[in-house]
Amino acid sequence: MNMPKKTKRERVLHAVSFELIAVLIAAPLLSWVLNVSLGKMGVLTVTISLVAMVWNMLYNGLFDRLQQAWAFSRTLAVRIAHALGFELGLIVFTLPLAAWWLGIGLWQALLLEAGVLLFFLPYTLGFNWAYDALRSRWLERGNTQIA
Repeated sequence: MNMPKKTKRERVLHAVSFELIAVLIAAPLLSWVLNVSLGKMGVLTVTISLVAMVWNMLYNGLFDRLQQAWAFSRTLAVRIAHALGFELGLIVFTLPLAAWWLGIGLWQALLLEAGVLLFFLPYTLGFNWAYDALRSRWLERGNTQIA
């Protein structure tokens, strides 16, 4: 089935749902692991989430254009490359923010980001794979768009 392009509203739905689920998991987990108040960690994760939503929409828009231009399938290898590219780009934006907010050095923030990446790589892969599967089912039922 030839999938219709995602609308801007669908891209927003995709990004918001991705980030909302991530914040609900990450803020309490990081608060506990780092022994930082949930409030402080919550502010950081929500701020990073807002940065990530913008990056998500830009990155996935580019990814979709590349897929259309190069006509590749979203195989496991492509999904892994997609997840790696997204997370590495996000680190560039968020590393200085996390270091400043937590009052730690860039090296410590990089180690923290490496640990967070161990969670977010499989999360990103799994979320997008599940989203694509649910989207495909929705559209196969005759719906013309999401959101």
